[in-house]
Amino acid sequence: MIIDGKAVAAQMKLEIAAEVNAILAAGGKRPHLAAILVGHDGGSETYVANKVRTCEEVGFKSSLIRYESDVTEKTLLAKVAELNGDPDVDGFIVQLPLPKHISEQKVIEAIDHRKDVDGFHPVNVGRMSIGLPCFVSATPAGILELLKRYEIATAGKHCVVLGRSNIVGKPIAALMMQKAAPGDCTVTVCHSRTQNIGDYCRDADIIIAALGVPEFLRGDMVKDGAVVIDVGTTRVPSTETKSGFKLKGDVKFDEVAPRCSHITPVPGGVGPMTIISLMRNTLLAGKKEIYK
Repeated sequence: MIIDGKAVAAQMKLEIAAEVNAILAAGGKRPHLAAILVGHDGGSETYVANKVRTCEEVGFKSSLIRYESDVTEKTLLAKVAELNGDPDVDGFIVQLPLPKHISEQKVIEAIDHRKDVDGFHPVNVGRMSIGLPCFVSATPAGILELLKRYEIATAGKHCVVLGRSNIVGKPIAALMMQKAAPGDCTVTVCHSRTQNIGDYCRDADIIIAALGVPEFLRGDMVKDGAVVIDVGTTRVPSTETKSGFKLKGDVKFDEVAPRCSHITPVPGGVGPMTIISLMRNTLLAGKKEIYK
């Protein structure tokens, strides 16, 4: 079965919009998400434009703060401090990657964790790892939501995570082993230094592929009935599209799909869930549900 992230995200969009209407009807404040965008990276421009558009669709207020790529770290940190102190801004994000002369870690740590709707601040990461309420970063949160809404059993299953990034691999591994539903998995994390990676994959009931290597997971690496979540989004040259590029996942879909009980496509799987999960974090921030 194809897991339709686009359809689930559309449903969640309606749910969030309904909640915003209820807040406003009760005399509450419209949730406000701000985004800082540095430079003109094509991928970042697209992501931020999608985030701003989705804010409008769910009834949030949104602000976009732009800087050229030669902005100083000091100027950027001053803006972060200003947003931290602005009572009208419920949550904000600094779009990554940042130019080399700016420390991403310093910027992430400067964000007030109560407004860190990307879920990257060490306080949110730490709280997530021990199972406390927090802002969970958007892609892992989106994956959990897909597993939940498709009623995919996870308890006692062997989950293999391909990739150990701070944004996807590490957090999804921690979440899949939590005492929760989805969760309660036995988790193996594989990465570029893992020996015999195919053996781990063939033993997996659930594979979450987040390596960033196009079509890494092949048909002979997956057992029958496995659940495969493809987080990869690599733009590769293509003669089939007008743009000259095609989005490819980490999974060789045509080979792997026939063996799976459930699989996410690329595009239209995890991608749409990432932005809607950010919106849900912003809603939680606006309602002060996680940090009172």
